[in-house]
Amino acid sequence: MNHNSKIDIEKLIKYWVSSSKDDYITMLDLYKTKHYHWSLFMGHLVIEKLLKALFIKTNKNYPPPIHDLRRLLIKSKIELSKEQVIVYDTITRFNIRARYDDYKNNFYKLCTAKFTNKWISEIKKQKIWITSLLAD
Repeated sequence: MNHNSKIDIEKLIKYWVSSSKDDYITMLDLYKTKHYHWSLFMGHLVIEKLLKALFIKTNKNYPPPIHDLRRLLIKSKIELSKEQVIVYDTITRFNIRARYDDYKNNFYKLCTAKFTNKWISEIKKQKIWITSLLAD
C-alpha cells in the first residue's frame, strides 16, 4: 500500500507519538494500581506506536498493521544487537499474553511486582532510545 503522495508524514508521526504518550501514562497508572499484566500490555503499545512513527519517518509511508516489535524495527531499517532482539521479542509477548485467555493466567502469575518493575524500566529505556531516533 503506497499512499505516500497523499499522506502528511509529520502529522502521522505526531499522531503515533502522542498516542504513545497517552499509553505511557496509562501504563504507569496501571503499574501504580498493581494491574501489572495490563501495565505491561500498555507498555507494548507505547513501544509499538513509537516504532510505527519511526517506520513512517524512515519509509515515508503508512506503517504495516502488525504488532511484532522486531519486525517493525527491521522494516524501519534498524539493526539490532542480540540483546535488543531479546528485549523486543519479550515486550512483543506482553501483547499476546495479556490479550488471549489461554495465555492470560500464566502471564498474570509471571507479572510480579519485581518482574513488572524490571520490564517497565526496560520499556522506559527503549522509549528514550526510539524517541532519540525520531529526533535525528
